[in-house]
Amino acid sequence: MTQPPSHRPAATAAGTARLPGALAAPARPPLMTRQLLLRFVTVIGASASFFLLLSVVPLYAQRSGGDAGLATGALMLATVGGELATPRLVAWYGYRLALTAGLALLGAPALVLTFGHGMAWITAVCLLRGLGFALTVVAGGALTASLIPAERRGEGLALVGIVSGVPSLVGLPLGVWLASHVGFTPVCVGGGVAALAAMVVVPGLPGRERAAGADRDTGVVAGLRNGALARPTAVFAATALGAGIIVTFLPVAVPAALSGLVAAALFAQPATATAARWFAGRFGDRHGPGRLVLPGLLASSAGLLVTAVTSSPVAVLAGVALFGAGFGVAQNATLTLMYARVPESGYGTVSALWNVAYDGGMGLGAVGFGATAARTGYPAAFALAAAVMLVALAPAWRDR
Repeated sequence: MTQPPSHRPAATAAGTARLPGALAAPARPPLMTRQLLLRFVTVIGASASFFLLLSVVPLYAQRSGGDAGLATGALMLATVGGELATPRLVAWYGYRLALTAGLALLGAPALVLTFGHGMAWITAVCLLRGLGFALTVVAGGALTASLIPAERRGEGLALVGIVSGVPSLVGLPLGVWLASHVGFTPVCVGGGVAALAAMVVVPGLPGRERAAGADRDTGVVAGLRNGALARPTAVFAATALGAGIIVTFLPVAVPAALSGLVAAALFAQPATATAARWFAGRFGDRHGPGRLVLPGLLASSAGLLVTAVTSSPVAVLAGVALFGAGFGVAQNATLTLMYARVPESGYGTVSALWNVAYDGGMGLGAVGFGATAARTGYPAAFALAAAVMLVALAPAWRDR
């Protein structure tokens, strides 16, 4: 913004007269605010609870005589269903109530997971936790977007990705390690407490006043009819297939003699994804996020293909790291692109669509991979999944 004439300096530091009408470089709006910091607390609580148990519950189901893929599938099915309904619930009741309910449903069932061993009990817990996670990510995602300046959206979303990525970075391998060393019950209690403790800060977040009008102009179904939103949604859903496969089946696909490799691989995947999200956010703000959609998809597919060599520790680590990098780029690029294509009243729709793609893709990946691997074996199933992801090449190419 230009300065009023009475406040303009008569000369530069070098003594040269300032050109009349010259524009000062616009100041970048601040990114960090008190409300965004409070939002980070709820992000950490929900992410820690979700990722700490994400690979542990399938293991618990398998050791209880159940189906690992069904556990993840039930979690993601409930999450997708909840995500489709959450924008309307937010419009009716506001962000605070939606976040509170979500954190309670995510945390409380985790505390009682090990009270039962049957698949029906495990599935019921997964369904409740999936609904809770849906409420936290959709309501929270739309709220987060409204708290970030549009000029710094890519960077802000990348920062949110880092905040949510750290719990996944730690939680995925830590959950598996703790379950094998101290048992399932302490891990489940830790996951439950993480979500429930975050409820303390929810009263400090915006409520109905920031949620007013959300998703009244654009619904989820209408959003899917809009190619500008449907294309990034389809690309991200394709990459999320691989995420569901890795977190669910890598612990059982790797030979028992290489069991120590699983924790390292489950650390490498979110680590590279978190770093890639930050790079994509910074790059996207300067050059446009559309340029990164296609590279993110290709890297994700290539990483899953390399992971197919499950007998090689080097291939597994390299493949999972490459997948994580591509997945992180796709996460940031697709979400930033979608928010840029709607007014603020459409933020809830974008949050729902993107999270449906995330969780629906993960659930379909887990269930479909399990059925495929039973017939082909794990290496061939990984290779086939990498090929399936490339069906999203057409929408990715159009948005490049």
